[in-house]
Amino acid sequence: QVQLLESGGGSVQAGGSLRLSCAVSGYTYSRYCMGWFRQAPGKEREGVATIDNSASTTYVSSVKGRFTISKDNAENTLYLRMSSLNSEDTAMYYCAATNRDWRLRSCSRDPIQYNYWGQGTQVTVSS
Repeated sequence: QVQLLESGGGSVQAGGSLRLSCAVSGYTYSRYCMGWFRQAPGKEREGVATIDNSASTTYVSSVKGRFTISKDNAENTLYLRMSSLNSEDTAMYYCAATNRDWRLRSCSRDPIQYNYWGQGTQVTVSS
């Protein structure tokens, strides 16, 4: 049974930093895409960053240079380091996983492509 459990969310002032963690268990596929997604009230879920089993990453343009996705394979934990946070980053953040589709040049950031999801962790940025 695949389980993803996020942690590390919280409230932070604009300009601050947070690191989100996602503990992954039960996921045995060697070729994968994993990612961080977010959903703000009244908005659609958005792909923020992805990483595949070769450590290739993608980012949505609004977070490039501010967020860093990484994975500790020994700990089977996915991370999202967020810095220079602003109010537009306020959202529920989810981690997700799916099998890597090698027909694509990189991992998709479309949430519909992901099969396994965590419950989410809230990030609130105050100005």
